[in-house]
Amino acid sequence: MSDKFDLIAESREDQGKGASRRLRHQGKVPAIIYGAGRPPRALAFDHNKVLKQLENESFYSSVLNIKVGENSQAAILKDLQRHPARPIIMHMDFQRIVEDEVIKMNVPLHFIGEDVAIGVKQGGGNVSRLMTEVEVVCLPKDLPEYIDVDITDLELDAMLSMSDIKLPEGVEIPALAQGPEADRPIVSIHVIKEVVIEEEEEVVEGVVAPEEGEAAEPAADAAGEDTDSE
Repeated sequence: MSDKFDLIAESREDQGKGASRRLRHQGKVPAIIYGAGRPPRALAFDHNKVLKQLENESFYSSVLNIKVGENSQAAILKDLQRHPARPIIMHMDFQRIVEDEVIKMNVPLHFIGEDVAIGVKQGGGNVSRLMTEVEVVCLPKDLPEYIDVDITDLELDAMLSMSDIKLPEGVEIPALAQGPEADRPIVSIHVIKEVVIEEEEEVVEGVVAPEEGEAAEPAADAAGEDTDSE
């Protein structure tokens, strides 16, 4: 089960770009919570407190406890909008959850044994992480904070796919139900080869490249006639 995060929110009535802009000027993050058969509700959070919690990787894949006054609601983060150039959270979307309904979440993959993998220690290869997270479905109580993938025995020029992930009990990867073609690779070990690009000698049209120690001479014209004047 993931870490527990408590978020203190306040309800807001004003909506729209202007209202959101005013909230940000006040050091708050506009947000919305929806789902569980109830109407959406506009919320606001303290920006600095949210920014601090977002430093924890577990925040993105945890069941969050959102408190509004005396009421609490379990929810998961579904969308996060950041400012393109500044460390500012622009907006957050949360989905309410209930204990007996499955949820769909992206969970981080933690690769174990990268430094001691057979393909690295014996084969001299490099680990390539092809996926850093995977989408899972499960009940809220079974939601993992992250999923470990042990690559200690992975050899050179070998890879692991989503179907090789050892999932916790009660957790499934919905993509695998679509068939073998949806079984994407998640990590591989290969030797990175250096590609040497040789620069071609520049040839100037109409000039014959000189031999070492000789000066360049004009090439004969198309008719093969002497270029000297009579």
